[in-house]
Amino acid sequence: MRIANLSGRLVLIHHHKAIDVAEASAGLFAPDPQAVYDRWQEFTAWASAVELPGGAAFDERDLGAPVPAPRQVFAIGLNYREHAAESGFAVPDTLPPVFTKFATAITGPVTEVALPPGGHTDWEVELVAVIGKRAHHAQPSWEYVAGLTAGQDLSERITQLAGPAPQFGLGKSFPGFAPLGPFLVSPDEFGNPDDLELGCSINGEEMQKGRTRDLIFSIPTLIAKLSRVLPLLPGDVIFTGTPAGVGIGRDQQRWLAPGDELVSYVEGIGELRQTFVEGAN
Repeated sequence: MRIANLSGRLVLIHHHKAIDVAEASAGLFAPDPQAVYDRWQEFTAWASAVELPGGAAFDERDLGAPVPAPRQVFAIGLNYREHAAESGFAVPDTLPPVFTKFATAITGPVTEVALPPGGHTDWEVELVAVIGKRAHHAQPSWEYVAGLTAGQDLSERITQLAGPAPQFGLGKSFPGFAPLGPFLVSPDEFGNPDDLELGCSINGEEMQKGRTRDLIFSIPTLIAKLSRVLPLLPGDVIFTGTPAGVGIGRDQQRWLAPGDELVSYVEGIGELRQTFVEGAN
């Protein structure tokens, strides 16, 4: 199953067409894309049993984030060995670094992003998991995952690393710094949801390319580890980490600049497309 947020309304994507869920369900499910996660099991049962009407063509520029207002956003650091090495850190053994991106940074898949003036803005393509069932003290399992989407953990490194202690949350939460999409895809749609290619390019030049089989902590393992500390709620978002190739880790560091186009992808999900402009002082 593949769902999306089309102009603020929940839609099913079927044969590359959009089906409005509120209309198709005669109001059984609300049009709000975020609300569906609290009824995920009921929704998936309905979607698998109903005879879907014909859908309508749509423009991906009209898509918002498939998870527009999560209650909790988790981001995982150093979850690929080569990225840990390029960042100058040891590979985590029992628990990865965990931080947050604030929900106001979330946007859809095709956006224009204002660069913070005087900053060093970096890219981090990531596979993003969305929770579909409350998990607390859970065992490692895919049963808690509603679906997967593509994400960019855009990071302003000066803010992130300033002060007596790093400001990961602030440095990664400027407006537009958490694009998600274009779709949320249920795990059963993948031949192997633990092994997906992901990558990104700037102005056509490849920056990152990896496979999620190289995650140090898999999605089911992350759910188990996080849920030992606090409950994971339906609609929560987990950025699972980025492979090697970020700007800060290069011998000659590189940052996003006005006019750049960043294209990110995850196999079986689709592309994000961000263009960058100079931000106001």
